[in-house]
Amino acid sequence: MARRALPPGGAVPKNYLFQGRRDDGTVGDVRLSELFRPGHGDLVIYSMMFPRWPTDERVGPAQGATSKLPLSETPCPSCTALLDQLDGAVPHVDPKMSFAVVAKAPLDRLLTFAQERRWRHLRLFSAGANTYQRDYHGEAEGGPQPMLNVFERHAGGIRHFWSSEMLDAPTDPAQDPRHVGTLEPLWNLLDFTRTGRGTLEEQLQYDCCKTYPDA
Repeated sequence: MARRALPPGGAVPKNYLFQGRRDDGTVGDVRLSELFRPGHGDLVIYSMMFPRWPTDERVGPAQGATSKLPLSETPCPSCTALLDQLDGAVPHVDPKMSFAVVAKAPLDRLLTFAQERRWRHLRLFSAGANTYQRDYHGEAEGGPQPMLNVFERHAGGIRHFWSSEMLDAPTDPAQDPRHVGTLEPLWNLLDFTRTGRGTLEEQLQYDCCKTYPDA
């Protein structure tokens, strides 16, 4: 309720130009205003860390074209885990709002990785040629950040409504950041147990079991 009662946010200063797959299936330039689907007043954008944080040494993809990239240029395993979960949710929110994923990686890398992960519904866009990530905290000094931003379309243009500002808040001892944790079934399922989240760290694949189809 408190979030919905927020006043209109700041006006978005530019109609950012991304590269991505349009709704008609063609690939090319897409403006921020075009990320709002017809009839939608709300747009949620997740900033994916692709490439990953420079010091992230978790194992990269085991197969596919993405596995041939240097580790520092591969996607963040935590972002990938979140998007694995959201891919199935997108068709259910599509009637109500627009959802998009942006990253600094070139579009061909984004689309290739999406195919390797079997993502079917996520709309992915490259922000490699604009300043969106830096302007809206999807990028910080030192590397990318997993920021979630919400925008609203008004008669006078597009305004920023909310962002996952808890990303910058200090965490309790042995606690992971909670800025988008409420979105993830993974963490919420673990929270039902006595042992909780523990030290689990998302990976692109797991040695214990087969968790994803072969690419």
